[in-house]
Amino acid sequence: MKFFIDSANLNEIKEAASLGILDGVTTNPSLVAKESGVDFKEHIRTICEILDNPQASVSAEVVSLDYNEMVAEGRDLAKIHPCVYVKLPMTKAGLQATNTLSNEGIRINQTLIFNSTQALMSAKAGSSFVSPFIGRLDDIGHDGMALIEEIREIFDNYQIKTEILAASIRHPLHVINSARLGADIATMPLKVIEQLLKHPLTDIGLAGFLKDWEKARMTSSSYSFQPMIDSSRSTSVVGLAARPAPPMRRRSRSSYAMPEPVPPIVKDGRTTIG
Repeated sequence: MKFFIDSANLNEIKEAASLGILDGVTTNPSLVAKESGVDFKEHIRTICEILDNPQASVSAEVVSLDYNEMVAEGRDLAKIHPCVYVKLPMTKAGLQATNTLSNEGIRINQTLIFNSTQALMSAKAGSSFVSPFIGRLDDIGHDGMALIEEIREIFDNYQIKTEILAASIRHPLHVINSARLGADIATMPLKVIEQLLKHPLTDIGLAGFLKDWEKARMTSSSYSFQPMIDSSRSTSVVGLAARPAPPMRRRSRSSYAMPEPVPPIVKDGRTTIG
């Protein structure tokens, strides 16, 4: 599964790219509007340069509603950078523009897909991606995952090469279920990407490893021979066990005291020794 970030914020895109898992970026007029004062085309070009990957995809959306204007805008957007995919809404004019632009070799991301017939028609018209909005379906009490499953089944039945891009992802379970059901791509905000990294047992396990390591280090250091200075000798020694044994001093013969001779005892005319 490919991972895209759904953002137009350069810092967020750089952060996601630094993880080594980013395959593309999706933008829309609402996301770009949050980056106040930017030149749209230059901003899209900068995003493409951040990814620095000829296989990456950066979706740039048209804001026109008329077919002819969509086509003209789509051609203009496609010239920004080789990584650009033109994002078109799933309307009658949008479908017509998809057919025209895809026949010119321009890659299309058909957005705002909410049922499987829209996805099938978009694929037949020549789109590279179809973007079902699963979070928005969940918001109104529908099952967004059921739509992914339907589109996957239909595309597999007819060997349709258009990729399914799961959009409007709100939490990690959307990503997991989209992957299990066979979506080709998941686009999500940075918040969800960061949530995918986390698990409480990972944090608990890491804390335990570090605690055990610190305990072992402290225990080891308490028994190790540490260099120290013997101030009485002004020499460096390594622990008590490493001190050299003092030299044996030879004693002179005179230093060995001889016992006093015991005087003989005379008793009853017989002499005995002590």
